[in-house]
Parts: sequence; C-alpha cells; structure tokens
Amino acid sequence: MSHKILIADDEPNIVVSLKYLLERGGYQVLVARDGQEAIDAIRRERPALVLLDVMMPKKSGHEVCAELRADEAVRDTLVLMLSAKGRDTDIDKGLGVGADAYMTKPFSTKELAAKVAEMLGAA
Repeated sequence: MSHKILIADDEPNIVVSLKYLLERGGYQVLVARDGQEAIDAIRRERPALVLLDVMMPKKSGHEVCAELRADEAVRDTLVLMLSAKGRDTDIDKGLGVGADAYMTKPFSTKELAAKVAEMLGAA
C-alpha cells in the first residue's frame, strides 16, 4: 500500500509540480488549497505526511501544525513545512509549532523527494 500524502499549498504551480513528482514516486496524493481545508483533509483522510506551506489563506501553516499537534487523533501525522522564509527564526518557529522538518523554497525536486522518502521510511 502506498503512503498517502497531503499537499497543503495555495500556489497552483507548486501544487501541480509536487503532485506530479509524488504520484510518479508511487504516493497517493491529496490537495488542500488553504489552512482550513488542510485541517479538514487531515482529519478525514489521515495522510502519513503533510507538505505544509507556511503562508496560506484562512489558516497559516503554523496554525495548522499547532492545531494538528493539539488533536490526539492526528497528532502523529508527519509534517514537512515548506516556506519561502528561510531565516533561522522562521525555521525555529516552524519546528517550534511541531513540524518534523522544514524546507525553504525554492527547493530541488530531487531534494524534496529524498526528504519525503526519508521521513516516510522512518515512519
């Protein structure tokens, strides 16, 4: 059975390329276009991993991650936070709200694919 991954990002170009990359890697891919949609999809679909953009409408990635970690039913969901903000304080904030890993945009697809495989291999 392939792992289920949720892409939570409001940038259509990023969603399309990530979806293609992950499906090619054999993963089952779901998409959420804002923070509230991401929370709803996580609770409903129980993905193994969420690729979570920091800056989204309705709820930020930080709010989504904090809400996820506070919910016992889905608190163990792996979160890879993606952001254009790459300063140490931004990374610390993402990890501080409970992200398992943090990658700065732009990133190479090879690097992202390797990180996803690493995170799911450890699950």
